[in-house]
Amino acid sequence: MSELVNKKNRAVRRANRVRAKITGTAERPRLVVRISNLHIEAQIIDDEKRVTLAAATTVGQKMTGNKTEKAAVIGADIAKKAVKAGVKKVVLDRGSRKYASRLASLADAARKEGLEF
Repeated sequence: MSELVNKKNRAVRRANRVRAKITGTAERPRLVVRISNLHIEAQIIDDEKRVTLAAATTVGQKMTGNKTEKAAVIGADIAKKAVKAGVKKVVLDRGSRKYASRLASLADAARKEGLEF
């Protein structure tokens, strides 16, 4: 197998390990973060009802700055939308990513806007 296939398989296994322990409920929905090479996306999902309660993304927006700054903007935006939807507490689903850099800045910005996790 090529190294790229192995890298993808390792990322899928890490994400599955994280998601095996995390589930979104009505009281504490799941905050899912996806960070690609170009964009950052965040969703708040209630797994029991299978409904997206709030979403924020950099796709289609003219944003300046590096990806860490963009992540902070998305974190603040998703927190404002979540509070408006009546969600105060969430569970962070980091996927296969480490809790560092862009993910940490998104989470810190969300905490400053009123989300608890």
